[in-house]
Amino acid sequence: MSDSVGLLAKLPSGRRTKWAILALWIVLAVVLGPLFGKIEEYEDRTPSGSLPRGAESTAVMEELDRYRSASEAVPVVAVYTRESGIQDADRSKVEADRTAFAKFADGGAAIQPAIPSQDGKALMLVVPLTRDDVEIDFAVKDLRTAAQAGAPAGLDVDLGGPGGLLNDYTQAFENLDVNLMIATSSIVIVLLLLIYRSPFLWIFPLLAVGFASALTQGVAYLLAKHAGLPVNPASSSLLMILLFGVGTDYALLLIARYREELRRHADKHLAMGIALRRSGPAILASAATVVVGLACLALADMQSARSLGLVGATGVLCAYLAMVTILPALLVIAGRWVFWPFVPKFGHEARAGRGFWSRIGTAVGRHPRVVWLGCLIVIGGLAVSALDIKMGLAQTEVFQTKPQSVTAQEKLARHFPSGASDPAILVADASAAGPVKAAAAGVEGTTVGQESPSPDGKRVIIDVVLRDAPDSDAAKETIDEIRDAVHAVPGANAKVGGTTAETLDIDRASSRDARVVIPVVLAVILLFLIILLRALVAPLVLLGTVVASYFAALGASHLLFKHVFGHEGTAWQLPLVSFVFLAALGVDYNIFLMTRVHEEAARHGHAEGVRRGLSTTGSVITSAGIVLAATFAVFASMPVVDMIQFGVVVAVGVLLDAFLVRTLLVPALSFDIGRASWWPGRLYRDLGKQASAPVSPGVPGPVRASK
Repeated sequence: MSDSVGLLAKLPSGRRTKWAILALWIVLAVVLGPLFGKIEEYEDRTPSGSLPRGAESTAVMEELDRYRSASEAVPVVAVYTRESGIQDADRSKVEADRTAFAKFADGGAAIQPAIPSQDGKALMLVVPLTRDDVEIDFAVKDLRTAAQAGAPAGLDVDLGGPGGLLNDYTQAFENLDVNLMIATSSIVIVLLLLIYRSPFLWIFPLLAVGFASALTQGVAYLLAKHAGLPVNPASSSLLMILLFGVGTDYALLLIARYREELRRHADKHLAMGIALRRSGPAILASAATVVVGLACLALADMQSARSLGLVGATGVLCAYLAMVTILPALLVIAGRWVFWPFVPKFGHEARAGRGFWSRIGTAVGRHPRVVWLGCLIVIGGLAVSALDIKMGLAQTEVFQTKPQSVTAQEKLARHFPSGASDPAILVADASAAGPVKAAAAGVEGTTVGQESPSPDGKRVIIDVVLRDAPDSDAAKETIDEIRDAVHAVPGANAKVGGTTAETLDIDRASSRDARVVIPVVLAVILLFLIILLRALVAPLVLLGTVVASYFAALGASHLLFKHVFGHEGTAWQLPLVSFVFLAALGVDYNIFLMTRVHEEAARHGHAEGVRRGLSTTGSVITSAGIVLAATFAVFASMPVVDMIQFGVVVAVGVLLDAFLVRTLLVPALSFDIGRASWWPGRLYRDLGKQASAPVSPGVPGPVRASK
């Protein structure tokens, strides 16, 4: 690692090679610039794109996609309600709409007459639309406009169903990337101005992020086009936020070390070369941990989780390359003046032992056990709240602000049998249609609906209306019973899909993914920490703090979801995806701290090394935590609940890592464990020799380790 970092350090800090690095990035930006934003062409916005690989409901969805007949069209459900009871004028309006809506129906399919509710207060009209996302989008807009036109006073008209829900979800992400980029960049600019207190220095990290963005967009587009990189609207939005957050973090660490070296060396090229060599291993280890950790999501069955992980890993890798090449080259080209008005002067090295973070280190070192016990009490108190989490989001809880499709769903639930508008879909061989229908009808709480053949006549598609609400636990149990019944029919090759089956499969796939992916991520992080710190005890301690911090973040976020955002449930994928991101990103700060502690302990002994490590990294790591948390907090402005929850958990977790875990818990544990932190590595043995070495009278001896 050190050889590769040393070679990389020479390129952007060299007198001639810095210009070559700048020219290379300009060429890359020019070549890849036309690809900026084109990744949207490969965003999977289809319903099957959010389903787990290999699930039965996914197989049904894919089979229906192949048939492309009216029987598998996406239904839009128009709900007409009047609390005082439907009137003749209302029925005339509904009949007029049925005629007007016919032109939108997929394949010229006839629209069935409106279905009245038993209480006489509602009418339901089902319009089958083509599965093409663009056509659905325009059709739903036109349908909503037509449905509202000429409605009698007092008649409420709402369009929902799967088609309406899909349209609302698509609209939620319209222009979202641009808005997120503006919000994120604005936040980062303000924070960098506050951190650096310079009118110029903040420009350089953002320039580097701009170059990284051009590279990332181009690479992600090419990978999506030629290697099948899974991309969806959520992962595309995440990409820009991750670039700003992670890229700025690495920039803060490098610039802080560069500032130190400028005080020690008159030559800016030499100062940057040393800064890269000394901070490079920590940045490389951090980036590698994040990239490999996120890439572990490729093991997930949930395609949305795979997309977040693989797209995120691509972005972090590109951010790392930019921050260790173009950023140092730009800083060296510009010179010391970029730090104005606080220009680091040669020979004016900051004295150790002074400052806020040095005092924090000294205070923690006096009573380390009290400090880490107090931290664990706080963490445990926050984590307890996680026990109260209710997993799963109902269809009516998907959006932060209630769209029309959710309103329609609520009215359907009040006035019609719960599953009437969103039946389960059963596909089977046509030769076994009779026994399959009989098996499904034999399950309590089901009503077998209309049947239609596949285009080749070999398969049959059957609607099965469930008595219970589509997203209820009772409906999921019914799906299991239907599956057991129809799977037992010999030679039927029957499969059960539909919204309820999809929700059930997502729940189970998310649980399976957590069991598989989380241990792999922990093992990867532990391996990287062992290689970096050349010890076993410290990596195990750091891994434990990462896990503890995650549960505290989940518990604290749950309180925010419940009492601030008003969320009743939690997205099924949240525990897994937030854990992977928090574990990978959160361990960054421990890496930055402990690599510096390792460096200082080798010179000054363990206890002094911990204090100096905290003193020299405290400000920059805290600043990095604030920037990263602020960028992820931008997700709180998103219209969909699962992304809001993801952003909040990561933001809260990063703040806990930066202000509690790295500031107090890890230093306190390091003080208390002593030099055994570095067992069985060379530093452990060297510190032991220092501790046992005799000190000659009147001759200053080495700074001794605390234990």
